[in-house]
Amino acid sequence: MSESDNILAIVVTYHPESKALIRLLDGLEKQVDHILIVDNGSDNTLSQLLEKRNRDKEHLIPLAENLGVAAAQNVGIAEARRRQADYVILFDQDSEPAPDMVEQLHAVVKAKTAAGIQLAGVGPRYLDARQDNPPPFIKIKGIKVERQPCNGANTVVDVDYLISSGCLIPMETLTQVGDMQETLFIDYVDIEWGLRAKSQGYRCFGVCAAAMRHDLGDTPIEFFARTLPLHSPLRHYYHFRNALWLYRQGWLPIRWKLADGWRLLLKYGFYTLFAKPRHLHWWMMTKGIWHGMSGKMGKLQENR
Repeated sequence: MSESDNILAIVVTYHPESKALIRLLDGLEKQVDHILIVDNGSDNTLSQLLEKRNRDKEHLIPLAENLGVAAAQNVGIAEARRRQADYVILFDQDSEPAPDMVEQLHAVVKAKTAAGIQLAGVGPRYLDARQDNPPPFIKIKGIKVERQPCNGANTVVDVDYLISSGCLIPMETLTQVGDMQETLFIDYVDIEWGLRAKSQGYRCFGVCAAAMRHDLGDTPIEFFARTLPLHSPLRHYYHFRNALWLYRQGWLPIRWKLADGWRLLLKYGFYTLFAKPRHLHWWMMTKGIWHGMSGKMGKLQENR
């Protein structure tokens, strides 16, 4: 576990699948000091599921409605401050850490901090069992997005940002950089925070020895013998809206805007042609672009 450091896990849930959540919590029990489950407005079956578990270690914070991933994470971060945690580690409800994942991450944190590096966070290599996904470690070089390879089991790679699930963050960094951007609601929350931290001189690292199973998106698309991730039309709305909002931020380097914008354009064409129902995906992506350009943020209020 964490020597003398106090590591608190924040698990954000929204109508979780019971077995997957229990696997996550069981996997965390021996790896962290406390677990906060921040629930985004699910029904009371979650509290019933958790009531027989370790109440000294696991604590449920139920929210009255779905406030979004960023707001739920901030609720957990505020509680971590109250508990005087040294680190938080964030999780989605469908992730499953390896038994030594937190230990591997924590060792890299101590090494990088001892080397005088201003640390934003460290994160694991995740595997989506439905597809042979490459290491999820991204860095912009010039105006190209490049994945940073795991050349060996103990490789540690310098990256621009980390996915939120499995990301170990010093509380001191959160105090300096600030919490998650709640107006994003969901999608690009981790990217925005990681890039904001980088703009202030902090660095993120991917830890190849730290392993985690994590499902990315809905059922993937089969495309010319490749398996590509797919999200719902609503998630595509947030993805495109929040990307356009991020590009409008003055602190974001223009080369990052160009590199990510090109990828976004390719996604727009691909999902318009191949994601079903095509018209709905096209419409939600287009609406997201418009709202991102016009600054209409927060939770999408859909007409009923």
